[in-house]
Amino acid sequence: MFADFFELLKTELKKDLPGEKAQIKMAPGVRSHFKTSAKGRKAGVLILIYQKEQNLYVSFIQRTEYNGPHSGQISFPGGKSEKSDKDIVETALRESNEEIGIKPDLVEIYGQLTPLHIPISNFIVYPVIGIYERVPEFVIDPAEVKNVIEVKLIDLIDPKYCTTKEFNYGDLSFMAPIYNPNNITIWGATAMILSEFLEIVRNNYSKFQV
Repeated sequence: MFADFFELLKTELKKDLPGEKAQIKMAPGVRSHFKTSAKGRKAGVLILIYQKEQNLYVSFIQRTEYNGPHSGQISFPGGKSEKSDKDIVETALRESNEEIGIKPDLVEIYGQLTPLHIPISNFIVYPVIGIYERVPEFVIDPAEVKNVIEVKLIDLIDPKYCTTKEFNYGDLSFMAPIYNPNNITIWGATAMILSEFLEIVRNNYSKFQV
């Protein structure tokens, strides 16, 4: 039932992307505090879209608690590029397979979004958009992933789920824009990536009854 939407999405991703202008709408004000001159490491993440019952969903992961800047945060599946990866698409697919059991051969790659530098960890993240051929059967790597969070695309688009929240990091206290469907908190780099994606999707998705 979403075939027309998928074709429109594929077409839109071939055009000029909204880019940094869309990303910055969801940027935390504290972002500039962590600027670095060191060369960023490449990472790939997968924005995975799939049909479940009568809705389109996007999958996120909640990372495990660890001694690092992204501990416990909600993000897209993905991770750092390895020398054995032929390109960033392979990175995103490999990491998604390792973290939550996504089968690369069932993902149709539609395109990529604008790379985003994450100052606090000094990664340059390359978002890859893929459509899954079936409802995923998630297999979680408990060393990296606490759980998988499935969110309806229509809820991500809904402006009532875009708000702000106060955060504390060390001695810093700051407000940041967030997405909060299903009472979760998507913020930081993931929210910035999502902002660009939703800007592309919003006009086309509204044309279909969901």
